[in-house]
Amino acid sequence: MQLTGIHHVSALTAEASRNVEFYTRTMGMRLAKKTVNQDDTSSYHLFYTDGIGSPGTDLTFFDIPGMAGEHEGVGSISAVSLRVPDSAALQRWMERLAELGVQSEGIARRAGRASVAFRDFEGQHMVLVADDGEPGVPGGQPWERSPVPADWSVYGLGPVQLTVRDADRTARVLTQVLGFRENGSYALPEDPGREALVFATGAGGAGAEVHLVERTDLPFVRLGRGSVHHVAFRVPDELQHAAWLERLEAAGFRTSGLVDRFYFRSIYFREPNGVLFELATDGPGFAVDEDLGHLGERLALPPFLEPMRASIEAKLHPLPIPPQ
Repeated sequence: MQLTGIHHVSALTAEASRNVEFYTRTMGMRLAKKTVNQDDTSSYHLFYTDGIGSPGTDLTFFDIPGMAGEHEGVGSISAVSLRVPDSAALQRWMERLAELGVQSEGIARRAGRASVAFRDFEGQHMVLVADDGEPGVPGGQPWERSPVPADWSVYGLGPVQLTVRDADRTARVLTQVLGFRENGSYALPEDPGREALVFATGAGGAGAEVHLVERTDLPFVRLGRGSVHHVAFRVPDELQHAAWLERLEAAGFRTSGLVDRFYFRSIYFREPNGVLFELATDGPGFAVDEDLGHLGERLALPPFLEPMRASIEAKLHPLPIPPQ
């Protein structure tokens, strides 16, 4: 029983329309699912993926209009990575971002990989990371209608960075409960006097890593627009998912229990420094209720919300149409 990588990362936006424009047109990702927050159906939940909605490629956003900005601190997912094929792609991305008015840093090494850091329009800390033929969890498939050419497009999620008050406590959960293995450390490019510990799961590689940074000088994070809400790790099937619930509860964690999100099954819990973790199944996937060629083109609702479609749609504002 082993987690096989990162499943998705869910963040917060205060401007869903600009969010769609940025992630589909600037970043060239596919809006594979346009649905609602199942815990607050007055707001969108948007899923950006590779070309076919593969698990391990999902960057998702909860839409909370009017939300204030984040106050950065510990207990947070402080950076999210997006995978690109190679270092040559990073140079093209720096040129593209500059042309579109998005400031980025130069190429730097993170855990031995070439990378470029930037922030989206709400200040979320993002990192483009080059695979450069590294073995490990494979990336997804480029989106054929992306405005970014396939040979340098985003095709998956890379490492997530956690910033915590006490790294040892999180490290024990990662290794002793979740089965990650410690895999060295590196100096942070933006703060060379500080290091990040690297933890890997499954086949390893960029799609299966957590980078852990300890900060004792920061307050606890206050989430806002540009914040990351949680990170989900991949579980291959429902049988193993149920076994993970037993394992977490036997280890003393207070969990959500098994939650059916229709597109996948979930378990939520907080690790000791307060970061919200989710374990999510690879299936059924986003094509369970939409044709693969038309993902994200209409509001998708799970069956238990479908009877309320009219009232839900009446509360939502229109979104821009992604590239077709």
